[in-house]
Amino acid sequence: MTGPTTAQALGAPCWLSLAARDLGASERFYGAVLGWTFRPGGLEADPAYAVGERDGVPVAGIAALAAEMAVPVAWTVFFAVEDADAAVARIRERGGTVGVGPVAYPPQGRAALATDRDGAAFGVWEGRLVSRWHVGEQGAPAWVELHTRDAFDAAVFYGGVLRWAEEVPGCCETSYEEDRVVLRRAGVPVGRLDSGPVEAASPRPQLRPRWLVRFRVPDLAASVAAVTEHGGSVVPGGEWGGAREPEPREAGRRVVVRDPDGALFTLEADGTR
Repeated sequence: MTGPTTAQALGAPCWLSLAARDLGASERFYGAVLGWTFRPGGLEADPAYAVGERDGVPVAGIAALAAEMAVPVAWTVFFAVEDADAAVARIRERGGTVGVGPVAYPPQGRAALATDRDGAAFGVWEGRLVSRWHVGEQGAPAWVELHTRDAFDAAVFYGGVLRWAEEVPGCCETSYEEDRVVLRRAGVPVGRLDSGPVEAASPRPQLRPRWLVRFRVPDLAASVAAVTEHGGSVVPGGEWGGAREPEPREAGRRVVVRDPDGALFTLEADGTR
């Protein structure tokens, strides 16, 4: 796997985390669907947290925290910040909502969970990071994308919270391309904000404002089959819930699924880009 390491880039996506109910059940599901292996997370073996790896490279964490912290079973994108308290203050100043934290995770760091002005959930992380972790368009195992009402307006919010526009050393760059905002690290896209037909109260989960997480797999059909075999389900309508047609190059290359507890994510065939 190749691509820019984003774990050390302030303001960039730095980790993906699943708040699960049952760690063992989640490991079995994601191991079957994504081919991950798992190891205990953190510097000390934590029975409630595991890191999923693909080919020995860390991809995401799974924490059995959904019941304990009363949060939904869901995938969350975390962004690296220098100071979690300052980032939380910037979230509130710009009209976002902080749901949890900052909470200390000694000795690694501190985290907070929040929603932006449209209700899309995300997290901020201050502290030690997985140095080999990365997302992106060039060979990375994962990709993140915000589906929102107005990508420009969302970029103003996240740019202020994550200091994209302040030319912080080691940060990332943004560019405005039609109805999208692209976030780059070392010139390579590592995330995107996309305008579309979102509805905060939509019964179709894909149409609610959200940070979507895509995981790349070598055999899309086999991974989709594994989803249903292990208690998950395919969600009809694609990433925009049928309200927007996929681009021609994307057709048949992505499938939106749920895990057995309802966490939404996308499977993407390797080599889509």
